[in-house]
Amino acid sequence: MIPLTLKAEFEPTQNEPFVVRLGDDSVLGGATIAGELDGSIYFQYQGRTFSVECATDQSLVGDVVFANPVNETVNRWLRSGAKHNTLLVTERCDQLCQMCSQPPRKTHVDMFPYLEEACLLADLGAQIGFSGGEPLLYKQQLFELVERVSSKRPDLSFHILSNAQHFTPDDIGRLAHPAFERVLWGIPLYSSHPALHDDIVVKEGAFDRLLQSLSILARAGQAIELRTVIMQSNYQKLPDLALMISDRVPFVSHWAIMQLERIGFARNRWDALFIDHSANPGPLEAAVAQACARGVDTALFNMPYCTVGPELKAFLHNSISDWKQAWPSDCTDCTAKSLCGGFFAWHPSVKDYARGARLDEPHSKILRAVTCCGWFRSSSKSGRNSAS
Repeated sequence: MIPLTLKAEFEPTQNEPFVVRLGDDSVLGGATIAGELDGSIYFQYQGRTFSVECATDQSLVGDVVFANPVNETVNRWLRSGAKHNTLLVTERCDQLCQMCSQPPRKTHVDMFPYLEEACLLADLGAQIGFSGGEPLLYKQQLFELVERVSSKRPDLSFHILSNAQHFTPDDIGRLAHPAFERVLWGIPLYSSHPALHDDIVVKEGAFDRLLQSLSILARAGQAIELRTVIMQSNYQKLPDLALMISDRVPFVSHWAIMQLERIGFARNRWDALFIDHSANPGPLEAAVAQACARGVDTALFNMPYCTVGPELKAFLHNSISDWKQAWPSDCTDCTAKSLCGGFFAWHPSVKDYARGARLDEPHSKILRAVTCCGWFRSSSKSGRNSAS
C-alpha cells in the first residue's frame, strides 16, 4: 500500500496551506529539492524550506501535493506517473448507500481553489478523477473548474463520479462546451428494479431521477460509465440489469461490474452484503454474455484473476488503484499475478472466495485475450479510464 499522507515540517512563518509540484522547478508552482537527511527530503519553495518524510523506495519527484503546515502533513493529490489519481471535492452526499466506501459527512470545506491549482500542475496528458461525497452538490463550481482548467490544459481528461441526481435540462448547453469532451461520468446503477436501487442508495425516487440524468447526459453527447457493485441483494438480478442497460440506455460507453470493497459502511455490514461471485458465477456470466451480445462494452472490476472462469477472464480490468492494491501471501508465486488486479490492501484475503487459488501455469493466451478485449480498446482509444 502506497502512503498518500506524509509527515512534514515547515518553517514557523509558513501558516497557510499551499499546492506545489515537488522536485520540479521547471514549472511555475514547482519546488526544488534542496537535499536529503535522516529519511526526509528537503524542498525550497518561494524562498522557504520544508521537509517531507519519505521511504527510500518512494519517489516524490513530480508529485503534486497539498501541503498543510497546521497539520504538518503533505497529501499526495496527484502522484506523477500514476494511472489513478482522484481529488475529493466534498464529503457531503444526498444518498446513504449501504456499502459506501466514503461515508458522507454533513460539513463541507471549499477546496476548489486548491483543486484547480493541482490540476494545472498535473503531468502532461494525465487523467484526473473527481469524487466525493457527491461532487455535483457543487455543480456550478465543478463545471467552472473543468472549463477553466481545460482552457489552460487541453491535454488533461477527467473522470467524475456522481450519483446523477443533479443534472437538469438546462445543463445540456453547458455540457456541450468542448471542455466536457474529455470527461467520463461514472454513474452508479445497482438494479433495473427501481425499488431495489432506491433501497441500496437509501433514497426514494433515486432510480427515476438517475434515468432522467442519463437522458440529459446522452443529449449533451457525454461519455458515461455505468458502475454496478454486486451484493447479495442485487446479484441474482444482474442479468435483468444487463437487459435494461441495452434496452433503455444503450448509449453508455461501458458498464463496469464491481466487487464490493470492505471499507466504510461495508466493513461492518460485510456478512450481510458480500456475495462470492466465484461460488455462483451463473448470474455474472449471464449478465456479461447478454450485455456483450447486445453491444454493451463490459468490464469486471475488483475481482481477482483466479476467482473467475475462463469465460470471464478477458473482461477483468486492473481497476484497484495502485496505492491501495495488495496481494496476500497465497499469491506470492502465482504466475498470473501480472494479469491480476489484486486485492484491496485493507482486506487482502483469498478466503472470501470459494474459487480463489494460486495459479501455477503460464497464461500468455489469456493475456492476449485481455489486451484484445473490446472494452480495453475503447477505453484506451478515448483516453478515458477509471478505477476504484
